Amino acid sequence: MNLEIIRQERQKWMDWKNIAPLRELLLRVQEGNWDINLGDTVTINGAYENLEDLKAVAKFMMPWRKGPFELFGIFIDSEWKSNLKYNLLRPHFNLKDKKVVDIGCNNGYYLFRMQEDAPKMLVGFDPSPLFKTQFDFINHFVKSDIKYELLGVEHIEFYEEKFDTIFCLGVLYHRSDPVGMLKSLYRGLENQGEVILDTFYIEGEDEICLSPKTSYSKIPNVYFVPTISALKNWCLRAGFDRFEVLETSITTPNEQRKTDWIDGQSLEDFLDPTDESKTIEGYPAPKRVYVKLIKDK
Repeated sequence: MNLEIIRQERQKWMDWKNIAPLRELLLRVQEGNWDINLGDTVTINGAYENLEDLKAVAKFMMPWRKGPFELFGIFIDSEWKSNLKYNLLRPHFNLKDKKVVDIGCNNGYYLFRMQEDAPKMLVGFDPSPLFKTQFDFINHFVKSDIKYELLGVEHIEFYEEKFDTIFCLGVLYHRSDPVGMLKSLYRGLENQGEVILDTFYIEGEDEICLSPKTSYSKIPNVYFVPTISALKNWCLRAGFDRFEVLETSITTPNEQRKTDWIDGQSLEDFLDPTDESKTIEGYPAPKRVYVKLIKDK
């Protein structure tokens, strides 16, 4: 697979009629040196001349799915409080001097946070030109060395680098061939490398999975929701030597909800209004399992 040809083709996506105006807006953003805080809210402080114009630029880039961010007092209240997931996972990894990639990185919130760990390399994969534009907007102020690639998980095994740590959060259930995806992650790792992965799961001891008929929580491209036992089998069949459950959680409106910074619906619209333990389709409501996968050889 020739990734350079793919990069060239995907760079053209930035010229799409709904993206090109956003790219032009980036030229209006003021230059300067700023104070950066990479805590729960990625915060930029300092003096900015035209805050109303800056807020308008940020609003044009909606919806903001991951965050939060704060730019000179402008709080971008993203749909997901991504700090909750990051802080849940933070005790389970050490990125110092490692080559790290976040697959499905969205606007780069987790990547910005990971800079505090002093990794050797930080790369983000996401094929969305909107999320790439949001990343460029925030990175205009952060001025990081993060490399953002308009690539998907299917490209990881062909990438120029093998990685010590791969984050793949909220991607697996979108793939119609989950074992094939896990094999790609395995092939993208250095020996002794690790994958930090999260996905939907259903309760039960049996090695089975839910296969939604048309959608799951109004998400049309959810193909398989396994039990943890079934997920372990997938990972072992993909070649991983070790499978460790780190945490489990239930998605709640405290973590995912409507804000003024998104368009459309959110979690409250995806659940049965009379029974929050079920999705609108009648399936078990979203639960997530967080696992670490190790490649020993």
